[in-house]
Amino acid sequence: MAGSANVTLTGARRDGRRPRSGATRALRADRPLAAVAAAFTLAQLVLVRPAMGLGWDETVYVSQVSGHAPAAFFSAPRARGISLLVAPVTSWSSSTPLLRGYLAVLSGLALFLALRAWRGLFPVRVLALAGALFASLWVTLFYGPQAMPNYWVAVGALAAVACFLRARADRADRAALWGLAVSAALMAWMRPTDAVWTTLPLLAAALYRRHWRPLAALLAGLAAGAVEWVVEAYVSYGGLARRLSDGSDIQGGLGWHLAVADQLRSLGGRALCRPCTGAMPHPLVTVWWFVLPLLALYGLAVAVRARRTAGTLLPSVCAATAAFPYLFLIGYAAPRFLLPAYALLAIPVAGALVHLVTATGRARRTAAVGLVTAGLVAHLTVQIAVLEHTVARTTAAHRDWARTAAELHRLGVRPPCLLTGQDAIPIAFYAGCSSAATSGHNANTTRAGIEQAARHTPVATLVTADGRPPAYARSWPSTAFGGLRIYHVTPAAGS
Repeated sequence: MAGSANVTLTGARRDGRRPRSGATRALRADRPLAAVAAAFTLAQLVLVRPAMGLGWDETVYVSQVSGHAPAAFFSAPRARGISLLVAPVTSWSSSTPLLRGYLAVLSGLALFLALRAWRGLFPVRVLALAGALFASLWVTLFYGPQAMPNYWVAVGALAAVACFLRARADRADRAALWGLAVSAALMAWMRPTDAVWTTLPLLAAALYRRHWRPLAALLAGLAAGAVEWVVEAYVSYGGLARRLSDGSDIQGGLGWHLAVADQLRSLGGRALCRPCTGAMPHPLVTVWWFVLPLLALYGLAVAVRARRTAGTLLPSVCAATAAFPYLFLIGYAAPRFLLPAYALLAIPVAGALVHLVTATGRARRTAAVGLVTAGLVAHLTVQIAVLEHTVARTTAAHRDWARTAAELHRLGVRPPCLLTGQDAIPIAFYAGCSSAATSGHNANTTRAGIEQAARHTPVATLVTADGRPPAYARSWPSTAFGGLRIYHVTPAAGS
């Protein structure tokens, strides 16, 4: 009885409620992060329109594992991670809304896990704000539900830095080591070169401080994620050096290129800025881009004063190395390229904002709360406006491809079929055809090969309204449609 009495007394509080277990406290701490992730998923489904057709690059990735259309040419810089990620849906369904919904849910779950990896390194309110800041960027919302690799590199980077910090602080934390390896593998699986740039500071820190176990986990993860890409380099691209060289050529030749202004131009909603000309977006669209590093530096200064530098410095440095090649080594821009940098900078920026609204006197705190709130509301308004404009323009472009595919079917160019010329890759996917090119970065056939195919397969060449067809198509029937002229031939009509 004495034992039973002791259990009763120690198992209940004086108010009659049982004390919360560690698991219960952990679940409560996860709620803000789960709410951010759920809101991110919902925002994608509402704002990015699941019916929006697939983009150019998406058709390349999806076609590799699709039963709807033949695989498009897979150029040297690409990796097959995103194709395998979407395979559970695209291998049996051609539904774009289903694919968008699948990726929206998956991206929300990935954001939650990446933020959760930081728990204990920063207060939950900082992590929730960091997640909200990253998730509310138009570029994050736009690419979260798309079959593109950049978002997945971003959440992999976010989780990898957290797991590295945890493994460094506690040598017995096996979960952190596994998390580091898996996160590094995810990055390398999606974009091997981005994974290397992003993890350079982690590799350097591990070597300098002789943290051998985190170093081994990081290297193992990078190797596991990149092994398929490396093997494929030797099987299909003439070796690793040749694949890297070809990838550099496709990107215009890696070298010193100041692409900062190009990235600024892309912030207005340009999915690809190549060549990147034209006017800059309105200052209200780009102001956050200049504020971002300033707040990150302020967050770092706060961390230094509080003697917790590593947790803020490391994601900031990793963000810098992740962004470096896209700001200084290529001659064009796409806003998605900087997603890993934005995800990593969200941590110090959130720390800075929380410090601003909590660490000052009452009067200053009131002013800081008002200023930060107004800034965040204005920022969110601008991001949603850019997103809506980008989604509307992109949806219209994808519908044009679908209409062109329908016109090809009307002309008798139906699967199995072959397309060449202007926008041949995405339109071929929509039409269920193969695509081919005799020159350029996607060259995969010859004129003789196309002429041979035209003897037994419907073939069409797409030319701009003011363009000239290639020599092999000049005698084919043609029709104008949607700003294009379609030169086509079927086996029945002859060539």
